Amino acid sequence: MPESLSRRRLLGAAAGAAAGVGLAGPAAEAATTRTAYASAQPALPSGLFALGVASGDPLPDSAVLWTRLAPAPVAGGGMPERAVEVRWEVATDERFRRVVRRGSESARPELGHSVHVDPQGLRPDTEYFYRFRAGGEISPVGRTRTAPAPGARPRALRFAFASCQNFTAGYFHLYRDLVQQDVAFVAFLGDYIYESAPVATSLRVHAGTDEPYSLIDYRNRYAQYRTDPDLQAGHAAAPWIVTLDDHEIDNNWADDFPQDPDKQTPEGFRARRIAAFQAWYEHMPVRRIARPNGPDMQVFRRFDFGDLARVHVLDTRQYRSDQVATIQEAEDPSRTMLGAQQEKWLDAGLLSGRQRWNLLANQTQVATNDRTAGEADSFDLDNWDGYRASRRKLMDTFAQPRVANPVVLTGDRHSTFIMDLERNPEQPGTPVVGAELCGTSITSGGDIPPSSQQQFHTTYDPIAAESPHWRYWDNRRGYILCEVGRERMESTLRSTEAVTKQEGAPVISAARFVTESGRRGVTVA
Repeated sequence: MPESLSRRRLLGAAAGAAAGVGLAGPAAEAATTRTAYASAQPALPSGLFALGVASGDPLPDSAVLWTRLAPAPVAGGGMPERAVEVRWEVATDERFRRVVRRGSESARPELGHSVHVDPQGLRPDTEYFYRFRAGGEISPVGRTRTAPAPGARPRALRFAFASCQNFTAGYFHLYRDLVQQDVAFVAFLGDYIYESAPVATSLRVHAGTDEPYSLIDYRNRYAQYRTDPDLQAGHAAAPWIVTLDDHEIDNNWADDFPQDPDKQTPEGFRARRIAAFQAWYEHMPVRRIARPNGPDMQVFRRFDFGDLARVHVLDTRQYRSDQVATIQEAEDPSRTMLGAQQEKWLDAGLLSGRQRWNLLANQTQVATNDRTAGEADSFDLDNWDGYRASRRKLMDTFAQPRVANPVVLTGDRHSTFIMDLERNPEQPGTPVVGAELCGTSITSGGDIPPSSQQQFHTTYDPIAAESPHWRYWDNRRGYILCEVGRERMESTLRSTEAVTKQEGAPVISAARFVTESGRRGVTVA
């Protein structure tokens, strides 16, 4: 990425005076009419683009462009209760001398004055720059990239994945490092926000007086996160492919069940889910097909990058059975993690196509993980360990010869766990059918000084000795950078020990992991 873009554009500075494009004839008359109409409206507040810009869901001919007008981010947005015209431009250069697409969208109050633009007819595998205009202001410039054309044979794909960014636990300075990596996309695997109530002693205090329950509460929570300049820079640097986990609504929620049903009625949780989904859509660079319909939202989807890789984006919250308390209950064959429709969709996507790599953007750990060393068993049944029949179905699909190189990308754990996936995880020693890269958090869990690392290994090293499918474990903050080639996939843990200072600690390449095409499993390089 050009250094000038990183310094001047992606850290949130407005572009300054924009290059104009002349209009003539009916187009000029229409522009004059719009100008006259706008002048008759009350003036808009300043600071319309306080939340920055973003792009996402790259296709060969398009990528979603996003912004939200919010001059008062944590006070409901601060916009008047009327629609506002937002103009957009896409160019092949960051100075917008070569504009290739332009148009306008209406930012409406019922969608929090958010804008989701889906420009068509872009060239495959091409870098573009985009910006928005409204109320006499120009947004920061974003950079995006389309996917390769269907049938293309890319030699490589470079991307990163991350998860778990608790605003109160630290600063998002890891995105400064990610911006420098020049990735084709970022996969964000959930816990974009945290729903916890504000605590006065936090490093950064959540806005509000309680957990979010209403639409305005969730809008304010997302907007507060989006004011972070490093998060804005991460979004402006590359398209994101996003999914959600539990903290976007309520810790460990499952379909219609909250974590604490004794405190949240079914009607109350349904209203909360509707509000949370609406706010998620308003703040994510996703297509309009993801716009919620009451308590339902289309999250699972897939993206192809030529014949090299297919990304299957999973939703492991909306359709799952409620969590259980015992391993015996976890074996119930009627229990599901994905739901019947999503299971069929995933199987079809894995078994079809000619992609060399199948990458699953997943929320909670698939590989089995006994949390206690010795004879006693202790499992987190919110993970796939609590949905064992669903896991066996997935592993059976992975074992099919037509499923090329399955690699699961996982968030949630706040630690890094690199693992082989076995055909029957409850019976160690069965054939390896895939790999799982379980990434750590951006900030959740806070700083990890050497003493915390020592304590982590004191706990987990004995467990690892009883878990032959584990390849690597670490508890520092970070993200994983992946290089997918035609013969191998190399993944690097970019990690840091400290997130509680603005400048943070150095970000290092802590470990590297390799999966060879045609050989199931993962090794530490």
